[in-house]
Amino acid sequence: MRVKELGHIVLYVRNLARSAAFYGEVLGWDVAFPVTLGIPAAAFTSGRTHHELLLIEVGDDAAAVPAGRRLGLYHFGLSVGDSDDELRAVRDHLVATGVTIVGASDHTVTHSLYVLDPDGNELELYIDVPGVDWRSDPNLIMAPVRPLAL
Repeated sequence: MRVKELGHIVLYVRNLARSAAFYGEVLGWDVAFPVTLGIPAAAFTSGRTHHELLLIEVGDDAAAVPAGRRLGLYHFGLSVGDSDDELRAVRDHLVATGVTIVGASDHTVTHSLYVLDPDGNELELYIDVPGVDWRSDPNLIMAPVRPLAL
């Protein structure tokens, strides 16, 4: 067996309308299809496949994502362009929409901004750095992380 690609992510959310607005309106994903699971849910796609993100509402009393070191999801990454100019535009859009950027890193192979969704799930919004050939030098993937200067 061999995994071919990451297909989709499913997140439990407290408030579907709030999370759907974040992923749809702020991050710009398209609604994938009308969900009729018999529960409050929303699916989103970038157009690559039928859905890449499914949100399922579990209510306001759901436990929060614990801070710090823990088991489970740390973050997931979303490619948002091909250049620092595009990443700067993403940064400016996030600031304009009131999203707090919780980190910014130069990973040599990627330039990344980190944000939290309304339920505290961390997302990495990144571009692959043009001209960096990590396939020829896989050590670049584990290069020391530096502060990102956009």
